[in-house]
Amino acid sequence: MYASDVDVEKYGEYRINRDDRPLYRFANRITSDGSSGFPAEPGRYHVYAGWFCPWSQRVTIEIELNGLRDAISVSYVDGERDGRGWAFRERNGPDSVNGFTLLREAYEVTEPGFDGHISVPTLWDRVTGRVVSNDFVGIGIDVATQFRQWSNGVDTYPKALQNEIETLDGWIGPSINQGVGRASGDPVARAALLDVLSDLEQQLGSSRYLLGEFVTEADVRLWVTLVRYDAQSNVGGQIGPPLTDYANLWAYARDLYQLPAFSVTTDFSTFSRPDTALPNWAERSERQPARA
Repeated sequence: MYASDVDVEKYGEYRINRDDRPLYRFANRITSDGSSGFPAEPGRYHVYAGWFCPWSQRVTIEIELNGLRDAISVSYVDGERDGRGWAFRERNGPDSVNGFTLLREAYEVTEPGFDGHISVPTLWDRVTGRVVSNDFVGIGIDVATQFRQWSNGVDTYPKALQNEIETLDGWIGPSINQGVGRASGDPVARAALLDVLSDLEQQLGSSRYLLGEFVTEADVRLWVTLVRYDAQSNVGGQIGPPLTDYANLWAYARDLYQLPAFSVTTDFSTFSRPDTALPNWAERSERQPARA
């Protein structure tokens, strides 16, 4: 039921085989009408996720925001890995769908001899018995848009705002989501990240969320990095001021955390560096409603 303990001496370090093929090799899409070959159906799909992983959390937040917990199941890999890749161990529970001990098994069933990147989130189809996608962007959008028949009516990726969401991602993503890992050792990446944080601080002084009064996929994408910022990359101010020094950003981030979809998908212990002093995420903010 569970993989053996991490053993780098025996299995080596995990390495990504970087070749000309896409890093996220599976990118099939779920469609409400079934035109993709993977129709949206409650109970059919399972997400393999990691509590530690911001890309996984983007998907699990969307599942919760859209009220799809009973429609799309989730299980979590262990947060440590060796050359075998992500594994299922007792602290996070078993693979509740297939009983795999290693996530690698799901990939090898789908593509015998698979030699690519084994990542979370991974979307599994119970009907065909294969991986549908490990493209976290596509998985998140499909969860937000293709299961509306079974959702609670929330719309985090409305058609009218899709271009704006993707435009924001083109601005925020490279500097913050992808840039945060480089910022402590790269002056250019650090400057870009701090510039975007300053711009967001100003923008959120007059807007409840990134695109108005309602939570969208844009907020989900930004928040999963903000919640990890001072617990990982910016511990001890390695990059710059803590999030708490940005009055509007810090209030915005706490507002989102106090929505159940964000808090129930967050386990600080899985991504915080040892002895990190976390601020009070449960503290209520005094933000005013968004102004026109």
